[in-house]
Amino acid sequence: MSESSSTPGRTIGVRDVAALARVSRQTVSRVLNDHPDVAPETLERVRAAMAELGYRMNNAARALGTRRSRTLGVLASDALQYGPSRSIAALEASAREAGYWVSAAFAEAADADAVVAAVDHLVTQGVEGIVVVAPHARTLAVLDELRIGVPVVTLHSAGHGARGLSVDQAAGARLAVGALADAGHTRIAHLAGPSDWLEAESRAEGFAAELAARGIEPGPVIAGDWSAGSGYAAVEAILASEVTAVFAANDQMALGLLGGLHEAGLAVPRDISVVGFDDIPDAAFYWPKLTTVRQDFDELARRAVAAVVGGADAEAADLAPVAPVLISRDSVAPPR
Repeated sequence: MSESSSTPGRTIGVRDVAALARVSRQTVSRVLNDHPDVAPETLERVRAAMAELGYRMNNAARALGTRRSRTLGVLASDALQYGPSRSIAALEASAREAGYWVSAAFAEAADADAVVAAVDHLVTQGVEGIVVVAPHARTLAVLDELRIGVPVVTLHSAGHGARGLSVDQAAGARLAVGALADAGHTRIAHLAGPSDWLEAESRAEGFAAELAARGIEPGPVIAGDWSAGSGYAAVEAILASEVTAVFAANDQMALGLLGGLHEAGLAVPRDISVVGFDDIPDAAFYWPKLTTVRQDFDELARRAVAAVVGGADAEAADLAPVAPVLISRDSVAPPR
């Protein structure tokens, strides 16, 4: 097993570490492979020798010796949207904490061949499991046709699929609508996300369910595309509907909506209340500060990593929906 240091032209291997630590090469290998039967003082001595020599693990060589790559695959589409991009970052952090690296592949969700090629690429990298950031039903349909051979978990699939893991989108939407209804609003519109996104569909379902549960007449649903521009463009339809409150399916659309309402001469929340979804870092600095629904992407990633690296325990991993939380700020007030 050959390893290299950061010194040009000098290769540091297990033999060098063993000599400096005054242990056998087998003992060094046990330390590298997290073997439990290594005395604490020996473990400390071997790690100190690695640090002194500038020893670096060669994962490819390690995989040849142990048949474990310590690498997880992440397959993603629409990675520029806040939810998927935030999840990818959280997955990398959770994997690193568990002692794994991440190999990522990106594919356009509408291109079935690209999704298959991305999966094949990750499998040929020797990944031990794959987390698919799959906000579209068409990605799930492609995955259902594949025999991948390693554990697979999907994120942002709104609970669809046998191994789907998500924040409870419908419950989050109900929290948003509930906040508006509790403030006294009975004419509430929904600025919805794209219809081909599973999470947008679930948020729209939650919107309708909470209105029905409270005996409130269904409000208008206005199509958006997650962008601030689509929120801005929705202002005309919202004003024409004469609603007093809007639940926007994400914070970016809520931002555009706030700007458009201001240009139209309306004040939020005096004239109209607005609730968003995601609690992006900027939401606390909107004007007014945005009431929104927070998703715990770190917990989502932790559960996903546990589900694909848990070995015999992977099937028992917690795939229950992660609970969202309402973050109350300044964009909601009783109707005039």
